[in-house]
Amino acid sequence: MTGAPDQGGAPVAKGYRRLHGTLSTLVRGTALGANATGTLVVLALVVVVNYDMLARTLANRPLHGTIELVQFAMVLIVFLQLPDVIRAGRLTRSDGFLGMLAIRAPRAASLLQRLIDLLSFAIMALLAIASFPLFIEMWHSQDYFGIPGVFTAPWWPIKLTVLASTALCAIIFALKTLRPGPEQEP
Repeated sequence: MTGAPDQGGAPVAKGYRRLHGTLSTLVRGTALGANATGTLVVLALVVVVNYDMLARTLANRPLHGTIELVQFAMVLIVFLQLPDVIRAGRLTRSDGFLGMLAIRAPRAASLLQRLIDLLSFAIMALLAIASFPLFIEMWHSQDYFGIPGVFTAPWWPIKLTVLASTALCAIIFALKTLRPGPEQEP
């Protein structure tokens, strides 16, 4: 019989670990896919800028909209790669104090790290909530940026990327906050 009181809730803990692991795997794959897409945007940006430079230098025919494409791509690159950076723990920060604390008081360091992850979750969730109406507005208005007649692009893909990225970052921070602790021996 699973879940008997004398087992100390071990099946619940095991089920929670399995659920957390499954969600973490799904989120990891999504973050890696977004990161790979961001890398492809970087490669496309390299092609656009090099083409513009060669066309401008060799034929005096610059590529119209290069500046707008660079602006568009920069936002895409940052927000597509941010979730994987957070997932991998590569976000630029100063964690020397946490490192020293982990040596002297590992439980306190773990608790402080979870608190930081919880605060980060709250910030990313608020950004996602704030981004949603902006995305809806741009989707319905079909507002464009750029120079009419030269180059224009809709705003909504940028707003959607920001919304999806901040939501994914919030999920990653939530999973970090709720990660199971080390297994307890009975």
